[in-house]
Amino acid sequence: MKKTAFLAALLFAWPLMGQNPPATNPPAQTPPAQNPPKLEQPPTAPEPEEEKKPAPVKKPETPTATTAPGGTKVTGPAATAAKPATAEGKMVEEIIARVNNEIITSSELDKARASAEEDAQQECSGKCTPQQLQVDIEDRHKSALRDLIDQSLLEQRGKDLAISVETDVVKQLDQIRIGNNLKDMEELEKAVNAQGLNWEDFKNNIRNKILTQQVISREVGSHITIGHDEALKVYNEHKAEFVKPEEVALRAIEVSTEGKTEAEIPELKKKAESYLKRIDDGEDFSVLAKRFSDGKTAQQGGYLGVYKRGELAKELEDKVFAMKKNELTGVIETKQGFLILQVMEHYTEGVQPYDKVENDIMEHLYSERMEPALREYLKTLREQSYVVIKPGYQEMAGGGNSEIEEVSTTPESTKEKKHHKKYLLFGKSSGSK
Repeated sequence: MKKTAFLAALLFAWPLMGQNPPATNPPAQTPPAQNPPKLEQPPTAPEPEEEKKPAPVKKPETPTATTAPGGTKVTGPAATAAKPATAEGKMVEEIIARVNNEIITSSELDKARASAEEDAQQECSGKCTPQQLQVDIEDRHKSALRDLIDQSLLEQRGKDLAISVETDVVKQLDQIRIGNNLKDMEELEKAVNAQGLNWEDFKNNIRNKILTQQVISREVGSHITIGHDEALKVYNEHKAEFVKPEEVALRAIEVSTEGKTEAEIPELKKKAESYLKRIDDGEDFSVLAKRFSDGKTAQQGGYLGVYKRGELAKELEDKVFAMKKNELTGVIETKQGFLILQVMEHYTEGVQPYDKVENDIMEHLYSERMEPALREYLKTLREQSYVVIKPGYQEMAGGGNSEIEEVSTTPESTKEKKHHKKYLLFGKSSGSK
């Protein structure tokens, strides 16, 4: 069965946060399509419900917050709007799970399933048969409720550990602002509202996503260690897998001239030249790319990917394949604007030396161990929490402590609850109480 989208998103958000492996090599990625890097304007705004496109003010993956019937604040995964009012004017919502003092409703599950289906369609586009796509969608539907419960448990655990993510939230919002070429936060807020999104909900969704990632890093990732000897052993036993053609890994800072007048071009060229000088003077390429590049990969520090010969325009290929690691091109003028390229790595043809693939090996070993460790951690959180599931939903929820006997907006005061322990799978943490 295909890994759940929830686990995949959590596992690969920050691959090696827990152990801080060598960061000298670029991550292993499938080489991009055989086209030279082009300058492009930032994509146009998507419809509000599309969550996967890197478009203006992308809606975060976690559900929004709202108020449930009876005035109960629904946070974490319990966050979509209630169903329409009945003829009597009362709001009706089916509660299908409780996670400690939070609830998950049927409308949230519907929304999670719809999002999972969109994810499957995007990931399978051009790669899967209709039958494979359908199987993938069904698998994601089955795990949607379990993923909502897991998300809630992680958010609550982060609050138990008193993890503060406000600084990271501000940084993330600023990256979104920069990526959408907005002047300030006020403009970003207006853009969010223009798409029918609530500004506070938008920020809260980002906050919860960062919080869960930090919980996983602290509670699970930090306990996964990959030693040099272990990685070297894998390399020596699988050398045939590290045979590559000659390739270069590139990143770029792009200054777009599209839509500009002839009179504006010289000033834009000066801007590109100023970025090049700042890099030569010691400033970090990726930081400048995130702040100033007009390219679609600005948020990734300008990372373009790994290219073989024949995959770039001849002019670019001749330049970059003659360069060594960390070398820079000058300011290159293209039809779309001005381009500065840096060679992050230059792979020679044949078996790659260990130092060039060490980081790739460590990432592979880390990911291999993270998924089962995370699943075990989430299982433990459930066992130490008050998780109740409405009859008929037990199987798709991955189990719970008991079934909901009567649906209400708050846990019954008469029901004896399990104490929500601040449990650590790997022992005490400095953040625990």
